[in-house]
Amino acid sequence: MLLRIHHAAIICSDYQRSKDFYINILGLRIVAEHYRAARDSYKLDLALPDGSQLELFSFPNSPARPSRPEAQGLRHLAFAVADVAQCKLALEAKGVAVEEIRRDEFTGKLYTFFADPDDLPLELYETAGATVL
Repeated sequence: MLLRIHHAAIICSDYQRSKDFYINILGLRIVAEHYRAARDSYKLDLALPDGSQLELFSFPNSPARPSRPEAQGLRHLAFAVADVAQCKLALEAKGVAVEEIRRDEFTGKLYTFFADPDDLPLELYETAGATVL
């Protein structure tokens, strides 16, 4: 019945900073951007090369995430990449701190973690045929 994940939504503390990170650091494409005056909120739809999307929201006075990464709810967001090492170097060249590359003990695939401007955990996971950041 379910086909794929269409989008994941992220609430950020600093809209412009997060917008810059997801567009200029991660290279996502803007699909649509709206300001909703009644909610004093932006909604930014961003696309990955495969058509999946991230929604970036700003809400005034939204609470911070209680802990990382073991708080209930979404643990992390993983992006498929063709070459984890190459993506790690590209992110570090743009000033992003990236953890050491590890190997998944069950699949044998390489992966690593980094964080967005609100310290949300993001993962790079090496898969065949994936797009390079």
